[in-house]
Amino acid sequence: MVAQASEAVGGPWGRHAVVGRAAFWTPLRVCLLFTTTVLALAWLKQAPCSDGDWTGSLQYTHLCYSDPVPLFGVYGQGDGALPYLDARVEYPVLTGAAMALAALLSGWYDGLAAAVGVLPAVPPVQSYTIVTALLMAVCALVVTRAVLPLTGRRPWDTAMVALSPVLLVYAFNNWDLLAVALTTLGMWAWARERPVLAGALLGLGVAAKLYPVLVLGALFLLCLRAGALGTWLRAAVAAVGAWLVVNVPVALVAPENWGWFFAFSRQRAANPESIWNVLLTATENRVLDGPLAEGETPSVLNAVVAVLLLALAAGVAWLVLTAPVRPRVAQVAFLLVAGFLLLNKVYSPQYALWLLPLAVLARPRWRSLLVWQASEALVWVMTMLYYLGTENRGVEVEWFFLAVLLRDAVLVALMVLVVREVRRPDDDVVRTSWPGVDDPAGGPLDGARDVLTLGRGRPRVPDETTAGKSAL
Repeated sequence: MVAQASEAVGGPWGRHAVVGRAAFWTPLRVCLLFTTTVLALAWLKQAPCSDGDWTGSLQYTHLCYSDPVPLFGVYGQGDGALPYLDARVEYPVLTGAAMALAALLSGWYDGLAAAVGVLPAVPPVQSYTIVTALLMAVCALVVTRAVLPLTGRRPWDTAMVALSPVLLVYAFNNWDLLAVALTTLGMWAWARERPVLAGALLGLGVAAKLYPVLVLGALFLLCLRAGALGTWLRAAVAAVGAWLVVNVPVALVAPENWGWFFAFSRQRAANPESIWNVLLTATENRVLDGPLAEGETPSVLNAVVAVLLLALAAGVAWLVLTAPVRPRVAQVAFLLVAGFLLLNKVYSPQYALWLLPLAVLARPRWRSLLVWQASEALVWVMTMLYYLGTENRGVEVEWFFLAVLLRDAVLVALMVLVVREVRRPDDDVVRTSWPGVDDPAGGPLDGARDVLTLGRGRPRVPDETTAGKSAL
């Protein structure tokens, strides 16, 4: 579709074409414009719910539910309560900081509007929702900015992030874009061969959402194969240090509220969009923990998930060490994060944002990415219709589960395609589009010599075509 549409401006990009020479409309600026346009459309979808008046289940009928609206009142932020200090928050510390910042900025606006009388006065929850959306929009622009250098000599792959249906649907549903921005910046710093900075950014990402630790895991496996564990250790120490810097003060001041995130994660049951909820519902809760009382920890489910995640890590490690050519960073990170989402007991719809930059960098092909994102958007539509209820012209639970299973099947298929390209690197479009390209996001790994391989893997010795850095 994109190739055909490009005929209007001269046809598909040629192998010997030069990018980035325009006076103003560089690939980065065009992609930032794409992102801004998608974010504007995302806000049009979200705006009907921003004032908190959800009479008639408007949040479901208009597909505009977002967590900041109800949690503004639940955490007492309208009354000046601070996350962790005054309220128990089930999110990591930096996400709570983003909530507090939005409440502070929106409170300033509300006070100024009341004092001046010129600015439009809106309900406090609406100003809070708007400020939160603006903060997440900045994070989305940062993601676009950070993805472009990771594409190497394929800058227009960034448009797959900028024009993403997943970004359109989920940009303002939660605070996930903060963690996505920090993680992508960390990958950019790694590509620039700054492991300490990369580790610090990934550590901050873990302080916003847990998943960036999987990116550190991907770097560990690749550094193990390349014999660069010293470089990885510097990044890991920096990540731990950054995480401690933002967590220790809160843990000291409000230890019980700080620890609620970990307790809540342990006690939480399988969420509706997870494969475990489908299994438990189909078996009428007769498997795993059986019927649980409210607040009871699903110990068996937690153990099963932990074992499966360890098996996932072992499988990806075997893939990395036996691949004919060392996989690219984005390929391994995508497989770990995608597998984590599929096997974990919580797969909230907006978690698709975690995968977005990784999927684009791992396999930058429009068709497969659009199919996957369409399945993620379908889950959101069916979730809203399911919550609406059949008495309000919603859908039965079977249709909701069908959308979840379809999304999972499509994601598994995308993972299989990535694994196939790891096993058959000649099919990897990133490596075959330009001669001599190894891994644009590899940083210290780009063009490095392999030290440890197993089975089919063969130690890689850089030649004169790949010894030069292909990253930036």
